[in-house]
Formats: sequence, structure tokens, C-alpha cells
Amino acid sequence: MITVTGATGNVGGRLVALLTAAGERVTALSRQAAEPHQGVRHVQADLGDPASLKGALDGARALFLLVAGEHPQAILDAARDADVRRVVLLSSQGAGTRPHVYRHPAAFEEAVRGSGLEWTILRPGGFHSNAYAWAESIRAARTAAAPFGDIGLPTIDPADIAEVASVALREDGHAGRTYELTGPALTTPRERAAAIGAALGEPVRFIEQTRQEARTQMLQFMPEPVVEGTLSILGEPTDAEQKVSPDVERILGRAPRSFADWAGRNVAAFR
Repeated sequence: MITVTGATGNVGGRLVALLTAAGERVTALSRQAAEPHQGVRHVQADLGDPASLKGALDGARALFLLVAGEHPQAILDAARDADVRRVVLLSSQGAGTRPHVYRHPAAFEEAVRGSGLEWTILRPGGFHSNAYAWAESIRAARTAAAPFGDIGLPTIDPADIAEVASVALREDGHAGRTYELTGPALTTPRERAAAIGAALGEPVRFIEQTRQEARTQMLQFMPEPVVEGTLSILGEPTDAEQKVSPDVERILGRAPRSFADWAGRNVAAFR
């Protein structure tokens, strides 16, 4: 049995499908109710309330863990008490490049490393699917707004993260490893808007925001320290944050999917 937290999210939903297709028994854990799927046990629980995990980990040999809640040690204690042997943590690139800002994922990483469990840490950069933030404006006016329009980052397809997680959960040889997960190339916000336009078959006009405009918008749904850290990565990325990592290809035996590929597969969201 493998327990997947965040089982209805961009990564977790795909991971549940991959694991069940591979013949694994899966417990899908999420805060909200989910539609039942054959071969999947769904449990409503909240990582912010470790006591709610009681029973959710029963019979699990491996755990896919999101950075959520404020008590990573309590979550890992519950996993160990349930005889979980392996944990794969979905962390963040920022935990390695800017741990003073991304303290939350850094704290989870520290707890995982000291848990006594067999662990693997995944550090993706930005997701291709962050472009969903443009869905409404592209549907309504064929426009996409973002700051730093010509600064490139190697964003990654959540489906690739899920595939790497599936391998690390099911196969040996990944214990004690921290994987940096990126896409195959740097792309800029302007290029990503153009790729969505190409998938739609009609142009999408890119509007470059000022830093302050983007900051004001992001503060509506992100805490200020994370907003500042994110804007720094977007506008002044370090060499490490712009590096294309070989880890996806090493693990999966193929190159990571491009943003254009993601846009083509998800174009319905922008129509």
C-alpha cells in the first residue's frame, strides 16, 4: 500500500493514476472529498492536523508527502508508528537555493532526513501548470500578464514530477537522494504565452507587469515572504535556479516534457 497526500492536486492526482496502473494499492489522502476510483481507498484528512492521519496510513509501506501543515515531525511520527518504511517528499527548489525564505519546505526536509525512514526529496522549480493563472484572461481577452517577461526559467510538467515520485516510491536505489527537477530548457513568460497561443491556433498578447503590480496580485493568495522570494527567483534567478537538471532524464530514461507539450495537452483550459 502507498499513501499519497494531496491526492487531488496537479501532482498527486497524476501520481495516484500512475500507481494504480502499476498495480499498487493506493490510499489517496486529501482535505476534500474526491470521486471514488477503482483500486483506490480515499481518506479525508488534513496534514495541518496530524491526529486526522490516524488510520490513513494503516498498511502503507510508502508515503508521498506534501509540504503542508506546521508539524512535519508529528506527521513523520505517525508514519513511523504505522510502520511506513519509505517517504518521498515533494519539496521546492527554494529549499536549496533560498532556505532563509523557503523555511517551510526546508523544515520539512530537515524532519524527513532525521526521521529514521528511507527518504527521497524532490525539489522541483516552477510548474508548467502555473500558467493556469492565465486561464481566465486568455479565455476572455487572449491576454497573459506576468512580470520579467524575458527572463527564462526551466519550469517542469507536474506529470513528470509524478512519474519521478512513482519510481522513487516503488523502486529501490533512491534512498538518501535529493533530486532537482526541471524541464528541458529555459522558457520566458513571453514564450510560454506564445506557446499557449500556438496550441490555441490564435495569438495570445503578453502584457509585462511591473514588479509592484505582480506583488500586489500575488499578495492576495501568498504570504509576503514567499511573494518576495518568488519575485526574486522570477526576476533575479541564481545560476542554480536557471540550471537545467539531468535528474528527470536519469530517472525516467527520457527527456522531461516541454512547456509547449504541456500547453498542447491542456489547451482546453484556455479556450
